[in-house]
Amino acid sequence: MALRGPLRRLLRTQLNNTCQSRAHSVAVLGAPFSKGQKRRGVEHGPKVIRDAGLIERLSNLDYPVHDFGDLSFQYLEKDEPYMHVPFPRTVGRANKLLSGAVSNAVGAGHTTIMLGGDHSLAIGSVEGHARQCPDLCLIWVDAHADINTPLTSPSGNLHGQSVAFMLKELQNKMPELPGFSWMKPFLSAKDLVYIGLRDVDPGEYDILKDLGVQYFTMRDIDRLGIQRVMEVSFDHLLSRKQRPIHLSFDIDAMDPSLAPATGTPVNGGLTYREGSSVRAIMIHNTGLLSVMDLVEVNPALGASREAVASTASMAVDVIASSLGQTREGGPITQDSQTLKDDTEQLRL
Repeated sequence: MALRGPLRRLLRTQLNNTCQSRAHSVAVLGAPFSKGQKRRGVEHGPKVIRDAGLIERLSNLDYPVHDFGDLSFQYLEKDEPYMHVPFPRTVGRANKLLSGAVSNAVGAGHTTIMLGGDHSLAIGSVEGHARQCPDLCLIWVDAHADINTPLTSPSGNLHGQSVAFMLKELQNKMPELPGFSWMKPFLSAKDLVYIGLRDVDPGEYDILKDLGVQYFTMRDIDRLGIQRVMEVSFDHLLSRKQRPIHLSFDIDAMDPSLAPATGTPVNGGLTYREGSSVRAIMIHNTGLLSVMDLVEVNPALGASREAVASTASMAVDVIASSLGQTREGGPITQDSQTLKDDTEQLRL
């Protein structure tokens, strides 16, 4: 999509640092893990996404694709709740393992795709990315803010608290959960943008307001259009300097008519064009995407085989377009007539 003015010129500047020079190769890393929430089945997300043709789609890219398989997670027999948080030690150990794997992949020069699994895995994915790229910024695409603390969370589930573990501003509000002594907060609130929110808990809303986090609800997207939302997001995150983007994408950001097989669907989500075409093309065109999470595909919750297939296919489309590929398999080009037409239609 077309970017305007100084921001467009900024994003065209060549990157010098190896952390920011992306897309020489792609690493796919599976994280079949479910203990950040209580519903079984999400641990099968990596398999169904691969079975939907992810690797074949990405093989048409102009750079090598390496599928490193799935991580193997250990589940503790005794992992008593802390406060009302279930499985804290198991989730903490899984994220420590994932953090190391993501750090290694990024350090090796790969643009890294992490397939979940539930969204608690973003704790380790983003932390591992930050080890290599401490100046990263985070775009969180989700129906939910996932910024509860153990003190504000209605359910206690850690997939709804992922961002709280990352933010420096919440360090004094986070109790010391067993299993997480290996990590410290590493992200500032100003380096975070939410897109697609439509189900935010009261405690989360207070945190967002208190910290001044930049966020866009579905109402904002309906009012402004997805192109303008992305332009403001990039201006907020990248106007001061170029830096790596970590994109954490929960499939429930999409409307349930497109991605029904997920644990916490909320009506009124992103359309195909908003979620896979326009948004992803704009992220790809920055040249700054470094790590992407695709999480919460749960085949056990699909009402039919078709529901599971459509959700997995949607996940593949989101990943492929974020890496610069159309649904038909061809590369995205900024000078294509279709892209020009889309830009004119979306321009405010």
